[in-house]
Amino acid sequence: MIRFACLLLLTANLYAGELYAAQAAVDIDTAATVYQAAALREQVRASLGSMPVKIRQMFAGDKSAVLSDKHLDAVTAAAKRAFQITVFEPPALSALANNLDSGTVKKSLAFLASDLGQRMVAADVALAEIDESQIDAIMSGKLAAASTPERDVLTSQLEQDTLSTDAAVEIYLRIGKALAVGTAIGSGMDPKAAAERADKASDASARADLANDLREPLRRYIAYGYRDLSDGDLKRLSAFLESAAGKRFVSAYNAAMSAGYDAMSRRCGEQIGESWRELAQAQASELPVLAAPPGIAAPTDNAAPPGIAAPTDIAAPPGGAAPAAPAPAH
Repeated sequence: MIRFACLLLLTANLYAGELYAAQAAVDIDTAATVYQAAALREQVRASLGSMPVKIRQMFAGDKSAVLSDKHLDAVTAAAKRAFQITVFEPPALSALANNLDSGTVKKSLAFLASDLGQRMVAADVALAEIDESQIDAIMSGKLAAASTPERDVLTSQLEQDTLSTDAAVEIYLRIGKALAVGTAIGSGMDPKAAAERADKASDASARADLANDLREPLRRYIAYGYRDLSDGDLKRLSAFLESAAGKRFVSAYNAAMSAGYDAMSRRCGEQIGESWRELAQAQASELPVLAAPPGIAAPTDNAAPPGIAAPTDIAAPPGGAAPAAPAPAH
């Protein structure tokens, strides 16, 4: 389904994932079969190349701190190391396994192996692989698929069935929080305080505003991604997504995307914090050292590195499909 097609829109709905977490789970190998059938690796990998630029933009746009070019270069370098498919997959597969059951696996694999399922997955992958300029054009409406009033209704229904908007909001805010907490850990600061600031910045009002901004662009994205599917195809796709197995599949898919992006963002933040601490130490060592008065030791603590507040504005979302934009739902 239309998953994450532009970085920060990779879909994820933790609440739905938690709803099923207490029920029977499947093993990792079984989860990997679903993961492969849905071509999640191909979709996520296609979105990772743009992440360093997106993460740098998030930090550069943070009005609470003025960062030097060296600080921002450290952000870019950390993002290149952290946003890798090898970091994404272990937690993503674990979350997928914990949110599936054998019945959902059987029905989901049957759908994904069908002609419609294979064409849907092919469309998801193709959408995830388009470049940023095309994504911007699609989301803004400058590049649009031919449509009719009936088809508009069908694509709007798919946006709801895949939980694309709620998932995109959740994953974006989780990336911001994971970066903030990770940076605090790497810098030797208080991660709990960073988490509390991020939560405060992503209250219900902020979430609602972000959702309102994203809903129509995501509907356009879905419409364009599935432009080669007929109206009948879209109806059958919705029928699967609205079934018990389809709803759980979307939930598990989104939980996997969330876990994977959370892990990459946390690692990125920790590496940023470590790099900023090193910069602070280097700058301190370059300052002239004044003699300490008798009986008073010279201070040894370095100044705390600049922090990052949880983002409240969203840049052009990364590519993906059902859920690809996150990233059915992404």
